Formats: sequence, C-alpha cells, structure tokens
Amino acid sequence: MKKRLACLVLVCLALTAASRVARAAELLVYTALEDDQIPVYIKSFKEQYPDIQLKFVRDSTGVVISKLLAEKDNPQADLVWGTAATGLLLLEAAGIVEPYAPKGLERINPRFRDPRNPPAWVANDVFETGLCVNELELGAKKLPAPAAYADLVKPEYKGLVVMPNPASSGTGYLTVAGLMALLGEEQAWAYLDKLHENIAMYTHSGSKPCKMAGTGEFPIGITFGYRGVMQKRKGEPVTTVFPKEGSGWDCEANALIRKKDMKPEAKLFLDWAVSDPAMIEYAKNYGILAASDVPGFQVPEGYPADPVAQLIPVDLTWAAQNRDRILAEWEKRYGAKSEAKK
Repeated sequence: MKKRLACLVLVCLALTAASRVARAAELLVYTALEDDQIPVYIKSFKEQYPDIQLKFVRDSTGVVISKLLAEKDNPQADLVWGTAATGLLLLEAAGIVEPYAPKGLERINPRFRDPRNPPAWVANDVFETGLCVNELELGAKKLPAPAAYADLVKPEYKGLVVMPNPASSGTGYLTVAGLMALLGEEQAWAYLDKLHENIAMYTHSGSKPCKMAGTGEFPIGITFGYRGVMQKRKGEPVTTVFPKEGSGWDCEANALIRKKDMKPEAKLFLDWAVSDPAMIEYAKNYGILAASDVPGFQVPEGYPADPVAQLIPVDLTWAAQNRDRILAEWEKRYGAKSEAKK
C-alpha cells in the first residue's frame, strides 16, 4: 500500500511538472529600453512569474516602430515595452495596438497615458533632451560648457557636437519636436540649419552621442538625461546639462499588440510594467515617473530639482501625426551627415 501511495505521489508530481511546462508561455517583447536596463528591470517580473519565458528584440525607437509597421499583417511581437509614445501613436493609427487598461491605471498621471479608456498606451517614465558634456575635453580646448540650445550654434563649437538622427532615434525626434514646440516650425528649421553647421555626425542611437562624449571622441553629445546621469554615476568625465530653454520629451511607454492569438500573459506583463516593483527600478534612473505614488521616490542626482518644469509643452499627438513630414524634410536638409547604417 505504501509503495502504491508513493508511486501515486510521484505520478502526481510528474503530471504537475508536465502541466507547468505545458502552461509555460513565451512572450516576444519589442523594446527600445537601454541594453543595461533590461536585465535589472525584468528581475522582479521573473521572480513573480518564473514560468513565463521572455524574449526581447531591442533597438532604437525608430527601428522598433518600423519593424512593427512592416509586420502589421503578420505581427510577431506580443507587446511593446518602453518605447516612445509618439511611436506607439503611429502604431495605434495603423490598427496595430489593442487598447488595454493595466491594473493600477488610476495612479498614472493623465499627461503620461492615452486619455481614452481603455488606453492604447501607458507610460512608465519620461525621457528628455539633455546635453552630455565632457568638460575635461572642452577645458583642454579652452571652451566653456554649453548651457542652452542657443550656445550649441556658436562658431566655437563647430565640429564638436554629435546628435541622434531623429528618423532612427526617439531621442533625436523628441529633440526636434521639442524645438518646434519651443520656437515654432519656421524658427526651428532656421535653428537646425545653424546647428547642422556644428554637427560632426548624426548617430542612429540616442545613447551613442553621450558614449562618444564619455570617451572624448566628441565633447558634446545631444542625448537624453538618463544616459549622461548614468555615465557620470559610473565615473565617466561627463556632466548632463539640461538646456535652460527647456527640454523636448517623450514617454517610455507600453502597448499590447493586436493579433489573433493575444496571450493573457502579455496583459500580466503590462500590469507588472506599471506596478511598484517596476516603478521602483525606473525611479533609480529617471527624474519623472508616470505613476504619482511610488514609495520612496526621490529625483535622482543629476536631474533638475523640478524635472517636470524642465519639459517644453509638447503635444505628443501632433508630434506623431507630423513625424513623417518632419523626418522627410530633416533627411533632405541634414541626412548627408548621418553615420552609415549597419
């Protein structure tokens, strides 16, 4: 009898294990988050849902959005995590996004989510234009650090500035859209014409200009705040300058992809992405969170004391609707200085 009971227990354990394997889901997640952020952020999700397997496709925002648009008739991704909201608005217009209200939606600042219910996208945090400056390199050239957009067009900085290409980089596009909101389109193009004279190269990554500043290859990189703050934290000789006129900005946001076989686990991921465990990790890197009540949140060192006040009033819907037109004009004027695509 004891042997039979032991055998039954073993059989039950085997069936339970087999059932767990059968139930284990795999999610394909497209993201524009930084490579060094993903494994840190995802730790709490893996602890909470160890049976859900995750695969990531990571690239710059423009590349991620282009890939999703190309896959419209045969979507591969289950969800998008941490990608510019202006890009997700394009996906929504193309019918690629399935609206979903994650648990905890009520704690999200209305400014940082789609206003409809259920929303097409919900943000985690905000990223904004910052100038990554290597003051050692500038000091060797007897040049002061720029404090404003207006400084970047001064003749003494000719050939010393690197900026992301807005067609491939969300950081590049939020900077251009921010300038248009700040100056108006006509004056923004006039400013970008002057800035172009000082640009050494347009990169396809929003973080690369700061990486180049960190190594001293070019002393000034137009980038986003997190990248410069993080590199300084690691001991690199860079300082993040937030332009005194204000910063262009966008949200790192999430969305569910519309497909025939939408997995319930994808919704679990989106719930987790705006939960406290995830927000607490975002808070270590960003000065502005989408949620208003994250335990223990303090603006990280290196950001303005009031980072929300730093934001230029940008209409994200306008930025998304006019993106193709703006990028076509930008490429015609400045594309010759872009780095070669890999």
